[in-house]
Amino acid sequence: MTDFTGTRALVTGGASGIGLATALLLARRGASVAILDAARLVGHDHLRRVPADLRSDDAVRAAVADAVEALGGLDVLVNNAGIGAQGDISRNTDDEWHTVLDVNVVGLVRVSRAALPHLRASDRAAIVNTCSIAATAGLPNRALYSASKGAVYSLTLAMAADHALEGIRVNCVNPGTADTPWVSRLLGAAADPAAERASLQARQPIGRLVSAEEVAEAIAYLASPAASSTTGTALAVDGGMQGIRPKR
Repeated sequence: MTDFTGTRALVTGGASGIGLATALLLARRGASVAILDAARLVGHDHLRRVPADLRSDDAVRAAVADAVEALGGLDVLVNNAGIGAQGDISRNTDDEWHTVLDVNVVGLVRVSRAALPHLRASDRAAIVNTCSIAATAGLPNRALYSASKGAVYSLTLAMAADHALEGIRVNCVNPGTADTPWVSRLLGAAADPAAERASLQARQPIGRLVSAEEVAEAIAYLASPAASSTTGTALAVDGGMQGIRPKR
């Protein structure tokens, strides 16, 4: 499939997990892809990596400018970068709250703000934000993370309204628990990793974790010409976690 031929895409948090799966999928389908990530990219020389700290507006603006120059423009922005947090509201300190919100919410704003002038010049502009099932379902021990993703969901709707008449579509994906390096690290820190994995699998109706590649397919759809009339939409890729209660 070559439906992204001629498309210039920037993926934040593209060095691993959902971001890397998305960058590789877009490239396979014909896009020129740059990733914005503080982490090193191992292999994948066809992807351009631009390092940046999402907590610095100056660094983000410089990185987006570098990526756009290398790509020759910008048509698609995937705001995937984010960090996690565990615990109820008593668990995380003020500093942790500020850090997670700064990266997951304000970082998304910084990248989108820097990208807007370039997206306005595109005739197929799309922004896809990586949100989470945590934005729409109450998950235990995820208060801070859920708050940040709830903000991403609301931002998606507000951005879609603000930029619809400029020809910029804005949507988000809401993954369930995905089999990513971040989740693997959480499982590795659990007292009983096997039991914790089984618990995470059981809470998703399909009985398994979502794959990064499955989320990437949803992101690619929302960014593609096939979704040209879709904006302000949250697409769940959660194994049915949000909407169904199957009989066991």
